[in-house]
Amino acid sequence: MDRTFAALADPTRRALLARLEEADAPLSVSDLARPFDMSLPAVMKHLNVLTEAGLVSRNKSGRIVSCELQAGPMEDAMDWLTRYARFWSDGLDRLTAFVETDTPCPPSNTPNRASRSKGASKPRRKKSSPPGPSRKK
Repeated sequence: MDRTFAALADPTRRALLARLEEADAPLSVSDLARPFDMSLPAVMKHLNVLTEAGLVSRNKSGRIVSCELQAGPMEDAMDWLTRYARFWSDGLDRLTAFVETDTPCPPSNTPNRASRSKGASKPRRKKSSPPGPSRKK
């Protein structure tokens, strides 16, 4: 799962996965790389990370390498996230219930206007010191 989250952390890799998800059939590496403003070796490095994470499978037929999305690792990551989502949703449900109660807030002891200081302000310090002697070369 660490590899899955690390692979999904990069926006280029997420974009590659999105292209594979939209495709009706596996895409060749060159077709997959076409819309990206990067070299083919850079795309191949991203595909290596996705392949090692199990998110992409590759098939070589002659000189053409085709890539296909493998969603299994993302499903595992989603299951893990779903387990922890209930903690957030329970907390948000409690907050919503608290906010929607008709209990008024206690009055504040401070007046609604801004308080004014009774003391005098100290003069500001100079931001920098005067320039020192210049260095002779």
